Amino acid sequence: MTQVEQKTGFDEYFTKEHQQLRMALRDVIKKEVLPNINEWEEAGEFPASLYPMFGELGFLGIGFPEELGGTGGDVFDLVVANEELMRSGSGGFAAGIGSLNIALPPIVKKGTEEQKERFVKPVLEGKRIAALGITEPGGGSDVASLQTTAVKDGGSYVVNGAKTFITSGARADQLTCAVRTGVAGAHGISFLLMEKDMPGYSVGKCLKKTGWWASDTAEIFFDNCRVPAENLIGEENMGFYTIMENFQMERLQLCIMANVTAQLALEEAWKYTKEREAFGKPLQGFQVTRHKLADMATLVDVSREYTYRIAAKINAGIDQVKEISMAKNFACSVSDKVTYDAVQLFGGYGYMREYLVERLYRDNRILSIGGGTTEIMKEIISKLM
Repeated sequence: MTQVEQKTGFDEYFTKEHQQLRMALRDVIKKEVLPNINEWEEAGEFPASLYPMFGELGFLGIGFPEELGGTGGDVFDLVVANEELMRSGSGGFAAGIGSLNIALPPIVKKGTEEQKERFVKPVLEGKRIAALGITEPGGGSDVASLQTTAVKDGGSYVVNGAKTFITSGARADQLTCAVRTGVAGAHGISFLLMEKDMPGYSVGKCLKKTGWWASDTAEIFFDNCRVPAENLIGEENMGFYTIMENFQMERLQLCIMANVTAQLALEEAWKYTKEREAFGKPLQGFQVTRHKLADMATLVDVSREYTYRIAAKINAGIDQVKEISMAKNFACSVSDKVTYDAVQLFGGYGYMREYLVERLYRDNRILSIGGGTTEIMKEIISKLM
């Protein structure tokens, strides 16, 4: 544990069991991920063999019901898991291995027992990869205007359209997909479970991204793709409300990703400025450096505390739609500044790919876009004030 970590403990939110989980996951990340993460980043993907390994260890099942093969746990178990995955130093790895956390909840909450058996258990075991399909080429944050259609035809839905920016989309075995089954607007959206081997389902090439290199991100196309009617999740035309419910936990995960990104950048900057010399003394020997580090540390601590407090309220069953939107915007703004300042402290080295702060700076940029943009968060906040 670094000096910076020791100064920013938040033990009151975590039980002994949470900390045991943290140490177990941290050990696996240290042994199996960190030695290879630079290679996986350059390759644009991590080995698919990690899914069954993480499944066997129970890490994919964190937060999911034990009767479905999960390991149970509360919101802070998920917080711990997200934090430790992010300590790999790769937002792409964390997003890819964790794509099930946004793809499975609609099935767990609204799906039939048969759907849970077919589409949840194998994913938690690491035998299948799950992705969530909402964003489309013509729109992202405006979910109510999605254009992918699903027309009922006998015992099937015929799906036409496309999804884009889908994390794990290139190699996902199944897609929890938002489609239009009814009238225009929020009241005509449903969720269908789609599988990659369905005729009319095709995957485009992996998209080249600014950051998150280790995650495969793809466009998915549907050309008269027939989906059995029994693959409908929940009630027809009620999917928009499931999406909104799902967003609350997704935004919490993005808060965690932003906070850990900032924390890692702070730790790297602390170590570098302690060792790097300029004008005959370490960079920390200059007041301007010490004050910059102090400002960075203050912002990181405040953001983490606010995120944890909201997580505690969600854990208690208290609706936090407005607050999680505030937390996401604040955490992302903190991560924006801290990663920027960390690169600045590194100087030219901060622009080099062999230094972690360069990747953190790139990976950070998606966080204020994914899961609802900063502007959408402000709209939500203003409506709920």
